[in-house]
Amino acid sequence: MATAVQKITLCASRDIPFNKLILSQANVRRVKAGISVEELAQDIARRGLLQGLNVRPVVDADGAETGMFEIPAGGRRYRALELLVKGKRLAKTAPVPCVVRDPSTDILAEDDSLAENIQRVALHPLDQFRAFQAMREKGQPEEDIAAAFFVPVNVVKQRLRLAAVSDTLLDLYAEDGMTLEQLMAFTVTHDHTRQEQVWEGLARSYSKEPYQIRRMLTETTVRASDKRAQFVGLEAYADAGGVIMRDLFQNDDGGWLEDVALLDRLVADKLKAEAEIIATEGWKWISVAVETPYDCAYGLRELTGIPAELTTDEQATQEALQAEYAKLEAEYEGADELPDEVDERLGEIETALAAFDERPVIYDPADIARAGVFVSIGADGRLSVDRGYVRPEDEAPNVEADSGEDGDEHPTTASDPTAPGVQRAVITIGGQAEPEDDEEDVIKPLPERLVGELTAHRTLALRDALAANPHVAVTALLHKLVLDTFQRTSSSGGCLEASVRHVFFPVQAADLKDSPPAKAIAERQEGWKADMPGDEDALWDWLVRLDDASRTALLAHCVSYGVNALSEKVDRFGGGLSQHGLDRRLTQADRLAHAVGLDMVEAGWRPTVDNYLGRVTKPRILEAVREAKGEQSAQLIDHLKKADMAKEAERLLDGTGWLPEPLRLAVAEATGEPDAGSEAEALPAFLADDEDEPADGAADPDEVSAHAIAAE
Repeated sequence: MATAVQKITLCASRDIPFNKLILSQANVRRVKAGISVEELAQDIARRGLLQGLNVRPVVDADGAETGMFEIPAGGRRYRALELLVKGKRLAKTAPVPCVVRDPSTDILAEDDSLAENIQRVALHPLDQFRAFQAMREKGQPEEDIAAAFFVPVNVVKQRLRLAAVSDTLLDLYAEDGMTLEQLMAFTVTHDHTRQEQVWEGLARSYSKEPYQIRRMLTETTVRASDKRAQFVGLEAYADAGGVIMRDLFQNDDGGWLEDVALLDRLVADKLKAEAEIIATEGWKWISVAVETPYDCAYGLRELTGIPAELTTDEQATQEALQAEYAKLEAEYEGADELPDEVDERLGEIETALAAFDERPVIYDPADIARAGVFVSIGADGRLSVDRGYVRPEDEAPNVEADSGEDGDEHPTTASDPTAPGVQRAVITIGGQAEPEDDEEDVIKPLPERLVGELTAHRTLALRDALAANPHVAVTALLHKLVLDTFQRTSSSGGCLEASVRHVFFPVQAADLKDSPPAKAIAERQEGWKADMPGDEDALWDWLVRLDDASRTALLAHCVSYGVNALSEKVDRFGGGLSQHGLDRRLTQADRLAHAVGLDMVEAGWRPTVDNYLGRVTKPRILEAVREAKGEQSAQLIDHLKKADMAKEAERLLDGTGWLPEPLRLAVAEATGEPDAGSEAEALPAFLADDEDEPADGAADPDEVSAHAIAAE
């Protein structure tokens, strides 16, 4: 027969008047911890007593109950109620919910007190975050939540931000798969997809530090402390619909601006507006850039203006400030430390006096009409305006007589910059002229700066290819020497009238230095440099000992540094590169490219938003997609805005091998003959009949000209 299970009996609960309750000495809590009794009293006053007291009857020496009850478990609640009674907010006889323990029990009072404190389980932090979130979603303001739980409002904001992280990551945190510090790092963005992508990227990484998470989440953003953000202003950016990412758990210097394209547009618009105001002063040109290049004024003549004099009121203000400054200095001359208010006032006076030193400069109107201005953003985020620079081509030329065929003299005079009809200031932004309406269905010429950057890529790739083809390099150098020897006077200097001038790039794309040709050239340069001696005499002996293969390889490397396939601005006044010279350079660069079999795709160039697609008009973008992928692909993106179109075009063109015109290998003439207008560019017959066969993929030596090499 089965034994009956003995049923337990719970202790009875009842309401006991407060004045019948006393603290028990058996309460094990001795050390104060957690929220104060005062805060607990306020909470009970707001919401009532959530948990009753555990009490036992007080008995006399004979074991009879006295009508009083002691409290072994619930002492803090009793003290909080006591405060409310003393404050006249609770009656002395108010009934208090209590669980009454049978006095005959074998369980000690200390046992009950210890069990109540040990056996309760603290709330998991995630449960607290979600509880705050539920209260907020039900309409309770953050301030009320903070007041109810006696925490600062910022703590509530932090808990709500943690609860807003991706559920996938919160589940990981609940299962101890992520630390609280890591979870905090993910709160800098509200994008759940991005949060999960970053965690997946770090899943295979040994290090998952919070700073790495923050860095990855903000790598495509701009710091609020960035000078562009300071220039536009965070309020203006936010008013335009921009999102500011904030880190509530550590100092973030104002956060991060998520929409970089919007910020750049606001910066460009504000700079353009400032430039339009400056243009009313009458300047010929205004160069606008976020950051003016270090050598932007190289080769330009700087105007010397006259600082504007102070007005009578300004002079009186300056003298008053100087007198006040001198008085304060004299008054506190012997003080070890200045009072805060005095120190602050001295700083204000210094700032005001410094403003009087930065006087506007007055220029001659005739100089203004031929000079220009550089407009940029200073390091502190304020507008930087540098006026008064004259380009060489804008200098007023001397009046000279130009004799014609009939012997008459035709004077050449400088145009009057103050005459009616002079065009308004030409404003260039980022090195490019102010764009016209980009929506026209007209394919416009590529911007000069973009062509310069593209041909810089081509020049570097051509150098690398030439250095890897000694046969063509020797032929190119020999061509140059033959032309100098037989058809023009060589330049002076040294016992051998031949040299290679290293050509530098006046404009270049940001990714040029990291391109495969640049790395290959640098690696080759360092390799040779490590092998050869530094002494000139020792260098000669070292060269003598080189085998033929090494010698020709070194020669090719040196010759390659003179390659110049740049498309540059033509000097219309004859002081620099002429149009004929530029045409000749590019024609000969094409010949050299054919000779070495240059392929810009193999050289690592591909169209991106930064290096091409974001820099040209929409018709140009569509033309590129149409050439590479066909009309159907072009129609898929022709309705997009330019920024989105450029991004999609980059994706469509990836792997197609498409190149813009300046990077394409020019089609060789069918006859292989040089242009009729070229000056003795073909090799002499005895050189053209070279018995050596060209290297694989190389053209015949007579198709190579060393005028693409800047040698003298």
